[in-house]
Order: sequence, then structure tokens, then C-alpha cells
Amino acid sequence: MAKPNKTTETQENVSDFINSYVEQDQKKADSFELIKLMSKWSGFEPKMWGPTIIGFGSYHYKYASGHEGDMPLIGFSPRKTEFSLYVHSPNENNQHLLDDLGKFKMGKACIYVKKLSDINIDALEKICKATIAYLNEHHECACREK
Repeated sequence: MAKPNKTTETQENVSDFINSYVEQDQKKADSFELIKLMSKWSGFEPKMWGPTIIGFGSYHYKYASGHEGDMPLIGFSPRKTEFSLYVHSPNENNQHLLDDLGKFKMGKACIYVKKLSDINIDALEKICKATIAYLNEHHECACREK
């Protein structure tokens, strides 16, 4: 039997989380700016997923192995040293969008940035919208309700 997904939507207040978890003023300001932008781009209000991820919308995935679950369409986590941006679905059609993003590191499942001023917000918007479109096409997606 597949293990349940540890990252699930919670009822925690997003603003309370940022104000209690994020220590640096600039990171707090960047967090609230990301909330404003991602809400606008996704059409969804922010929700906490697990203890530290702020997500927007959701989609349902199911792997051939039988493992399945729900995850946010896009999201971020204001980690201590950098932001983890959960905004990129790697495929050949949107890899070029990373070229204009700016200063970042690529992880296995996310993009790491130190601060918003290091990246091109217009490029981030294109990446987020391409990801939402990809997830809508390939998974059961809350974005279809919009």
C-alpha cells in the first residue's frame, strides 16, 4: 500500500505563518509580494500545505505505482536561506522560460532564489502560468473550475 502524502493542505493562517516563521523584514515583504502575485496569476487564495509551504490551487496526481495525492498548482516556501519556488513543470515546451528568470538555482522539484529582486518577475509569471497550463492538461486540476 502506498504511503500517504505528508504535504497536505492545512487550516493554518498564511499571514500568521509568515509573521511567526520569517525573521528577516525583506523576506517577509517578498513573501507577501509572492502571495499577491501568485494569487493573481493562479486565481486562487493562498493556503498552507504542510508546515511551511504556501500553495495556490491544487491538482490530483496518480502514478503508475498507485501512489496518488494532491499538491498545490504553484507555491513557495520562505526557507531560512532562500525561497523554494514550486512553480516549474519541466518539459521541453517551457524549459526556455528559465533563460530569462535571473539568478536562481534549480533543485529536483523547485527553483531556489535568495530574494525577489534577483529574478525577473515577468519571467516568473510566464513560468507559473505555463506550469498551471501543463498541470491542467495532464492531471485532475482545480484550475478547471476557474
